[in-house]
Amino acid sequence: MGGGMELADFRFERPVDLQATLPPEARGLARDGVRLLVSRGREHVHAGFVDLADFLDPGDLLVVNDSATLPASLPATGPDGTFLLNASTDYGRNLWLVEPRHGPGEPGPIGLNPGDEIRVPGIAGRVVAHYPEIPRLSFVRFDGDLREAMEAAGEPIRYGYLAEPQPLDAYQTPFAARPGSAEMPSAARPFTERVVERLRAKGVGIASITLHAGVSSLEVEFDALECGCEDDWNPLYGEPFEVPAATARAVTAAKRDGRRVVAVGTTVVRALESAYDGAIGAARPVRGFTRAFITPKRGVAVPDGLLTGMHDPETTHLAMLHAIAGAEVIGEAYRAAVGEGYLWHEFGDSHLILPGSAR
Repeated sequence: MGGGMELADFRFERPVDLQATLPPEARGLARDGVRLLVSRGREHVHAGFVDLADFLDPGDLLVVNDSATLPASLPATGPDGTFLLNASTDYGRNLWLVEPRHGPGEPGPIGLNPGDEIRVPGIAGRVVAHYPEIPRLSFVRFDGDLREAMEAAGEPIRYGYLAEPQPLDAYQTPFAARPGSAEMPSAARPFTERVVERLRAKGVGIASITLHAGVSSLEVEFDALECGCEDDWNPLYGEPFEVPAATARAVTAAKRDGRRVVAVGTTVVRALESAYDGAIGAARPVRGFTRAFITPKRGVAVPDGLLTGMHDPETTHLAMLHAIAGAEVIGEAYRAAVGEGYLWHEFGDSHLILPGSAR
């Protein structure tokens, strides 16, 4: 396929009921009581998240995202009436990328056009343009601080598979420190104090980056990927991120010493890859916006492993997983997850992907 990816590699059957419709705490579990699928090469082991330290080695470095989730979903009105506005990404000077929706389970587009005025509680905004590759997203410039409107009237973004609304605290990871994500960087949600204590006792390090995650991408247009056009086509919009100097040093030292770097979440992979300087073989401290699109053709330079959730078929996240572990490993893992009834989405189960023993 000219070096591209094949659609069949990103398809799998997942029963509709394999979705976490409530947080684990509302299902009678502890935060760290979710399941953990551990893929070490072609070996796939079923465990619990609380036992994460058992599958890591002394000297491993976990890198987490310290972004905190915003109450980014707001009631709004426009020329055709009321709708739901999910704020995605803050580009400064009151310019935001947003997703207008009919409701949690009903996406757009809803017919807004450049120049249209919209209102959320307390402030007005004007549609500037649609995002070129993703028509359901629009740039809107507001006449005030949208974050103040969120604090007054916003709720966490939720989608139709959730049984009921949840408080903002349910969407914060234990590492959340810097508000800015439209959607929770959910890979770190199951961490608890006892999990962290066991990791530190094992000699596993923890460092942090910041990447403020926007709204989820829809299915990738795989006709572009199948033709091997990844170099000329990128479905991702820029998201603000920062890799601080301390984390850059820790990552560089781990790579130099042959210790594993394990990214906690796809956002961390994108931040680390954006900070890597191939000319010197090291991570640099950096801040800005990243559109890093991780595919098997591009590959990864920094993470040796990934701790993440379960991802839907035909999504950009699966392309990243294939880049880290390969299509065969991920295909086997997902067949195992479906067979054992793992749960998908932000309140669901976890997947630890590590190199095989032959590494």
